[in-house]
Amino acid sequence: MSNTVESRPTNSPWRVCVVCRANVIFKSPREFSQHLRDFHCSKEGGSFVCRYGMNGVCPSLPLEGVSDRDYDDHVSRDHVYCDTGGARKKTPSTSQDRSSDSAPAVVTNTEPNIVQDQYKWTVHNASVNLPALLNDPRLVRRETDFFTKTWGQNFEKTDVIPSPYIPDIEAEHFDKYLRRVASVNQNRAELDQIKLFMSPHFSLENPDLFNTVFPWTQVEGAKSSQPGARQSSKLLQEKLSHYLDIVEVQIAKQISTKSEAFFHAMTSHDELQEQLSETVKAIKHLRETINRLDERVAKESLRIMRLTQTRAHYVQLYNKLKIMSSIHETQPTIQRLLSDNEFIGALDLISTSQDVLTKDLGGIHSFRHLGSQLAEMEKLIDKMLQADFSKYTSLELHRPVTDKVLLTEEERLVSILFGMLRQHKFNFVDVYREEAFTALKATVKQTIVEAVSAADDMDAEGSLADQMRLLNYPRWMELLQQIFANLILLLHRSKAFYGVAIDVVGIASGKTKAPTPVTSLKPDDSLLDEPEHLHVSVSDDVDVMISEAEQEKVSAALKEMLNNICDYAHDRCVKVMTARAKDGFLERLSSSEFVALSREVENFMAETENVCGRASVSLRGSLQSQRREVQTGKGCPLSKDISEARILILDNERWKQADVPAEFQALVDHITSTGTLSLPERRVDPEIKPSETLFVDGEKYAVVGTVLMLVKMVVEYCQCVTDIPTAAPDLLTRLVDLLKVFNSRTCQLLIGAGARQLVGLKTISVRNLGLASRCLQLVVHYIPRVQAHFEAALPAKNHSMLKHFDKIVKDYQDHIEEICNKLVSIAENSLESLLSKYEVKAPMPSQCFRSVCKQLAKLHEALIGILPQHQVRELFVRMNTSFKRLLGQRLAVLGVTNDGGPQHGLVTSDLVFYAGSFATLQGLERLVENMDDVWTAR
Repeated sequence: MSNTVESRPTNSPWRVCVVCRANVIFKSPREFSQHLRDFHCSKEGGSFVCRYGMNGVCPSLPLEGVSDRDYDDHVSRDHVYCDTGGARKKTPSTSQDRSSDSAPAVVTNTEPNIVQDQYKWTVHNASVNLPALLNDPRLVRRETDFFTKTWGQNFEKTDVIPSPYIPDIEAEHFDKYLRRVASVNQNRAELDQIKLFMSPHFSLENPDLFNTVFPWTQVEGAKSSQPGARQSSKLLQEKLSHYLDIVEVQIAKQISTKSEAFFHAMTSHDELQEQLSETVKAIKHLRETINRLDERVAKESLRIMRLTQTRAHYVQLYNKLKIMSSIHETQPTIQRLLSDNEFIGALDLISTSQDVLTKDLGGIHSFRHLGSQLAEMEKLIDKMLQADFSKYTSLELHRPVTDKVLLTEEERLVSILFGMLRQHKFNFVDVYREEAFTALKATVKQTIVEAVSAADDMDAEGSLADQMRLLNYPRWMELLQQIFANLILLLHRSKAFYGVAIDVVGIASGKTKAPTPVTSLKPDDSLLDEPEHLHVSVSDDVDVMISEAEQEKVSAALKEMLNNICDYAHDRCVKVMTARAKDGFLERLSSSEFVALSREVENFMAETENVCGRASVSLRGSLQSQRREVQTGKGCPLSKDISEARILILDNERWKQADVPAEFQALVDHITSTGTLSLPERRVDPEIKPSETLFVDGEKYAVVGTVLMLVKMVVEYCQCVTDIPTAAPDLLTRLVDLLKVFNSRTCQLLIGAGARQLVGLKTISVRNLGLASRCLQLVVHYIPRVQAHFEAALPAKNHSMLKHFDKIVKDYQDHIEEICNKLVSIAENSLESLLSKYEVKAPMPSQCFRSVCKQLAKLHEALIGILPQHQVRELFVRMNTSFKRLLGQRLAVLGVTNDGGPQHGLVTSDLVFYAGSFATLQGLERLVENMDDVWTAR
């Protein structure tokens, strides 16, 4: 067979590239298509542009480019199969072309390429649809609109463009397979004749099978005299002989095929015999070697192992004897540990001994009673722990208050607590709470006894509370301060215990590591601020004694215990204050004395809140109730009666501008400089003369005496809030009422003309109204500051009360606006009265306009010293608007128009005089420049 490749015709368009003109013949359309994509295609954005043509321009593809799929269709249709109308050209090929041995290898790149592989042809690129194949191919007999009515006319009639990726399959590809199958079928035809005899169930004892092999009719027919019968028997014999020949031929064929294997087996037989003899000798040698090893090595090794096991048994016995010796010393060791307050060590030793008795020494007769003895000792340790803790707590809390050390014998406390936690005895919290209650009560009583005993003029008769009520204010305040100081010391001792207990509980639960120990805690120790981090004297190898849930439960109980102790201290103080207040002692206190008392109480509450982390309510509630009683007393400057008395001063106010004393100006200056609503501490020099107006933040205020007293009262309320923060809600309510009363009463006296009957004013003048407006403006100026002051002092739950200030500001501003309207109304009534007599005649300026200007000048003179210039100007702008409206109405009545006649000239002369009169009034210059709208105002 020749190994050369038959030359292919080159008339197919995909054989060569007409642009490159290279001497390269492509093997397949696919290779040619890839060449066009690599060298004659450009990608612009997401579109592909074919460059296969003269000057790099394809004559059949748009220059704007197409998609990748459309580009493949274009190459296949216009460049690969263009001569065959889009169908593959059938070219003959020989077996030599398809033979892998004779065809030259085509080098292709087998590495995966994600850019090119995604465009490979798949079955999804096929355009022939399944319904078109399943339907009857005879077009005239099927319904052509079954699919076309939905998907269009081109759905079924689609030209199939052959894929360049599928090779040509021709008849020569099946020659080898057909020859192999033909030979196999020929042999199978011969073997099918004798397959009956090769059946595993072949047996001539079966009648049916016997009749099939030896038809009885032919055997019997051979005995007859008929000429065809003997021939039939002979044919049967020849048939069976033929079957025998087939078998012999097949056997001979198989033997000839496997002859090499038979000869190889025969030649290998002798070699196998020799190898078998060698194997037998090797096995014999191996057995002899094993026997020698058994005698010389194995038996000695086994002896060594037995001796090693015996030695291990002796060691186990020795160790058990040592354990028995240690257990025998358990009771003396426990007693020694208890004498050193090592409760946790004693309990651990008992637990370990119990485990050893159960596991390692079980069944030993000599220790049969030791387990019960250890259990009794454990119960005894529980009782010792309870007794020692009670004793320690009592001694610790009842130490003299002169001893400033907060916590003594810390190591002993830690040992006791660990022991109780080891036994899961958590009642130490309740024990300490009750002992602390007792110590607080005893401390208060002892402090009162010492204070009463120190007083020389005290009567010894009566109860302790009666004797305490005989103390005057200075002595009672000293007593209260000493009680507070002693209670604070006890609370700090309780807090120190709480801190140590929290640390012990954390270590016992495994959450906290044991830090370096300290010997004692003092009041100025910074550790008191964070009791969770108190140093505890304990070794680092403490086992976990309690669970996490138990740790959380005990920690919560300790926190609640500290809160209860603080609450109890407040309750004892409440009893002291209540006992002293029975004879009306607190109601007779002055404002400064009650403020001093409140400050001491607030300081004590702040200290206790620092101890327990939350505020107690009993003492604060008692102070609030006492404050209400004090405020109803006659001695307190903020009492209800005095406040109402000061409000009644309004009824005697004559609403004339008052001189401002120096102390009021100093008060305002102090507020401006400090930014706080508080009373100045320094006294004002009495030689300083009063001023005509009050200067507030650079602005002048003409005021009456009543508003000065109101401002001072507001500052006193704010000062009281600073001194007694707990009274903020009540003080805010009283201050809001005070401001409301001042506003409403001012409105009744001036707008309602009530001052005419009360103080005998003949009339409510413009100056009176201006003073009232300016006073209200002064109050409005300070209300935001007052609101901010109360907002800082009020609790969060009472912040809703601050909305009253917004309502007050609105009411005051409405009142100020009402006064302005009243002033404009007064001027409008006066102008209307004067203009009603106006006549347009000489001489000019007329008497009416002279009176109008004179009246406006009086109004300006009355207001300019009271109100700021911008407010005066705004009022006169409104008055001028009213004047022009009234004048226009009067001119309409008189029938005067702006026709340029004599009357128009006279009116113009009056208007010029009117406008010129404002030039002499302060702040009203150039107020009136255009009076032409008088004629349109008609």
